[in-house]
Amino acid sequence: MNYDFNESINRLNTASIKWDEVENLFGAADILPMWVADMDFRCPQPVVDALKNRVEQGIYGYTTRPASYFDAVIHWMKKRHKWDIEKDWICHAPGVVPALGFIVQAYTNPGDKIIIQPPVYQPFTNVITQNGREVLENPLLFDNGTYKMDYDDLETKAKSGAKMIILSSPHNPVGRVWTKEELTRLGEICIQNNVLVVSDEIHFDLVYKGHIHTPFASIFKEFAMNSIICTAPSKTFNLAGIKASNIIIPNPDLRETYTAKLNQLFLNSSSTFGIAATEAAYRFGDEWLDQLLDYLQGSRDFLLDYTEKHLNGIKAVKPEGTYLVWLDCRELGMDAKALEAFMQKEAKVAFNEGYIFGSGGEGFTRVNIACPRSVLEEGLRRIAEALRKMRGSGT
Repeated sequence: MNYDFNESINRLNTASIKWDEVENLFGAADILPMWVADMDFRCPQPVVDALKNRVEQGIYGYTTRPASYFDAVIHWMKKRHKWDIEKDWICHAPGVVPALGFIVQAYTNPGDKIIIQPPVYQPFTNVITQNGREVLENPLLFDNGTYKMDYDDLETKAKSGAKMIILSSPHNPVGRVWTKEELTRLGEICIQNNVLVVSDEIHFDLVYKGHIHTPFASIFKEFAMNSIICTAPSKTFNLAGIKASNIIIPNPDLRETYTAKLNQLFLNSSSTFGIAATEAAYRFGDEWLDQLLDYLQGSRDFLLDYTEKHLNGIKAVKPEGTYLVWLDCRELGMDAKALEAFMQKEAKVAFNEGYIFGSGGEGFTRVNIACPRSVLEEGLRRIAEALRKMRGSGT
């Protein structure tokens, strides 16, 4: 079937964090929300049908993950990512961020050092510091409009006694899809220095033409034995609210430790609707996803063109993956809080401001383009109008 991603769906009064919390979070009801990473698109029809069928059964008791569920996950990884995984490797989590919390607790001790690569998804910092561990920053290098890893600095940090690195792959917010060669170099440094690689690959299905996502654990067996791969259908199919993730752990010793932590926290049971939605998405979601990727690529290219033509002082960093675009606003000459105020109070748009992503994020902002093209155009138009007014007033 053909899906209409231009359809405007009213999400108000649905308990949507993105839409119903605008006034509470940003101080005004007329702000256009383009921030938190969920989509304004309907899920694939087979997912909707599977959930309806599960609702109609009428009993929502304790639920196990059936063999068909594992088969669907295994088949998806093979078909979409050329990665052969085994049923026993697939562990449960009620979300990738909760899984990161479990992982930090299970494999490190208070005071241990954990590496992140800012500017990066802000919960990475939170799961480290709120569990009493120390953040070690290995900042990305911004070179000629693209981001690269600083391997010399990574090696220095790894040798300083770091126990773990939390990798964002594809990277949120800068949109890099790391190449196999880039991941290999990172993996070799981590193997040499006994640093466990925890790879958040939640955006792994959202990759634009010309780029290929490589699951970190698929590169070498040594990498598989020294890694934990965090995946979910949530970003791919707009299922964040179902609270279901698949944490893939090839190493049996690491897997036993993870499972023990879940048992300790009594979090080893699965969501009834999460199971139904995930299995349907991975079995029947290809057609929807392929159409989504075409639409997102069109939206990305529209934003890049609009920014170049109409948003003087703002440059878009072309993303290779995700539905998030990183805007470089440093030429506007505003500090972090001034830029935030300009976007929210003058342009009337709500983005995730760059400073929340840590070092190197100041002067940037993150835009969610997973919305009808008309909404994206309206958001960009608001920024252009606010820039004209600012320059017209001489401020």
